[in-house]
Amino acid sequence: MLFLIQYNRPTGQIVEMRDFPDTARADASAARLELELRLHRQGIQHEVVILEAHDQAALRLTHLRYFEGVRAIAESLLGE
Repeated sequence: MLFLIQYNRPTGQIVEMRDFPDTARADASAARLELELRLHRQGIQHEVVILEAHDQAALRLTHLRYFEGVRAIAESLLGE
């Protein structure tokens, strides 16, 4: 599965997330380009990525920073 994520780094929040089947890589890439161009025209500087994972649960394990704030990640690592 492919996941297109628009991420606001300053706030640490996902703005938009869309999923695509593995067979729709061209569609996901086209959607990414369209989103990046729209954000650029609007002067919005968000991170836009396509990530591949078996499912959203696996994505959360490998790319936790998109789903949890820095504080929550630090606390989980420190056991607090």
